[in-house]
Amino acid sequence: MTTPERAAPQRPPTPAAPDRGPDQRAPVLAAQGLSIEFPGVKALQEVDFRLLPGEVHALMGENGAGKSTLIKCLTGVYRPTAGAVLLDGRPVSFSRPAAAQEAGVSTVYQEVNLCPNLTVAENILLGREPRRLGMVDGRAMRARAAEVLEGMGVRADPGSALGSHPIAVQQLVAIARAIVVDARVLILDEPTSSLDADEVEELFRVVRAQRDAGTAILFVSHFLEQVFAVSDRMTVLRNGQLVGEHRTSGTTRLQLVGEMLGRELSASDAAPAARGDDASDREPVLRARGLGRRGGVEPFDLDVHPGEVVGLAGLLGSGRTELVRLLFGADRPDSGTLEVGGRRLRARGPRAAVAAGVAFSSEDRRAEGVVGDLSVRDNMVLALQASRGWARPLPQRAKDELVEEWIRRLDLRPASPDTLVRNLSGGNQQKVLLARWLITRPRVLILDEPTRGIDIGAKTQIADLVLELAAGGTAVVLISAELEEVLRLAHRVVVMKDRRKIAELPGDCSFDDVMGLIARSDDDHAHHELAPAGAERRTA
Repeated sequence: MTTPERAAPQRPPTPAAPDRGPDQRAPVLAAQGLSIEFPGVKALQEVDFRLLPGEVHALMGENGAGKSTLIKCLTGVYRPTAGAVLLDGRPVSFSRPAAAQEAGVSTVYQEVNLCPNLTVAENILLGREPRRLGMVDGRAMRARAAEVLEGMGVRADPGSALGSHPIAVQQLVAIARAIVVDARVLILDEPTSSLDADEVEELFRVVRAQRDAGTAILFVSHFLEQVFAVSDRMTVLRNGQLVGEHRTSGTTRLQLVGEMLGRELSASDAAPAARGDDASDREPVLRARGLGRRGGVEPFDLDVHPGEVVGLAGLLGSGRTELVRLLFGADRPDSGTLEVGGRRLRARGPRAAVAAGVAFSSEDRRAEGVVGDLSVRDNMVLALQASRGWARPLPQRAKDELVEEWIRRLDLRPASPDTLVRNLSGGNQQKVLLARWLITRPRVLILDEPTRGIDIGAKTQIADLVLELAAGGTAVVLISAELEEVLRLAHRVVVMKDRRKIAELPGDCSFDDVMGLIARSDDDHAHHELAPAGAERRTA
């Protein structure tokens, strides 16, 4: 396979999946009344599922819907509490994923689980190497790998190091490794998450060829347009329960999004919301032009004004987090420019962003936020101290005054600055993380899921704080999986879909305005004019 030119990314075409005739075939893999419980959680509740030979079947649902749990039950990672897994109509109980693979059920996970230091051939036939006189037969191994790759239409030297190839080729090698054992079922878990549009089309060519050869393919993706482009049928899960099974050709985007979210949408909901007048009389404090990253988010423009809350709305995987990570420099963009306070940010990285007055509170507060083994005091002053440099330590008195002020303002409990952060509740850990950035007096505060996993009281306090900061002139970029929360707080809503910015709406838009846009097809979006950057502000 040749590496595509890195021109401006082109989205893959989205033809409707073909109507492959009535579903009279017997399922090759099925689940009947599948349930699984973990302590305090019903992850799956009496789910039925069927996967037919020679089809691409999309498994759809929001985060926590049960998709991964179902796959793990089908492949022997989890043992179901109740129900049965059927292979060719007979009950099976795989003790481990290797047993599922031996039975012809292979899985390719989102993170390519290969060895980049080995050759392409060694990765494809790892553990199944042909032998001669007790030794690995390298020539036979390369010939067998070449045969598999040729059958997939992939051009890659079997003797080359896997790590020398782009991620798209590595993803295809992972599929080759899965099908070399004559897999009858191929499970693809988010296989396109790191691919650009041309690479997605190459992957889909291979997927369609395997489907036409009779392989049953289970496809998991958060990209709606890709699902409609490649799948024949789809199953929708919500909160661990089966919502429905549909033929893709007879399902609308409105219907799919409505089932995933548990809220019925009408056709009129897909109409663009009325645009508000540009009420901004101040220059943007943050301006992005053509900012993008291959495999992350397509190039976008964005203005954020002082005293404005800009909400990012979209389904899981829509590119919300990828967008804000580019704004903060946590990920390095491939294209575009970023200005803060009218000055171009030429140095890339979090340190330059912090120096320019941009702060970022990550959605993963445990891995990228608080330091559990440090005290509340040390966590709160971490960013300010880093910005000063370790050669200029904060005076103890100034440190104590800042920490006491924010403990009081955020109503932190317990109120002791010496408490280890790991001993705090999730809501209070989030407050510590917010205080860390607010102490730096940022011009732009980026909040990625600031209320996830915390109680209603802490949510209310954080929401009030967001409005208070905006009233004081701070620009806030807000991400929340709870769309209603975004709509309550935002002066302007940026709508994301399939890692693209598709629209801007005024803050007085409705739930149905946003979800209707997400449910529209790409062809409709091509003719949709974006709302202006400025919109009427709400008061705190």
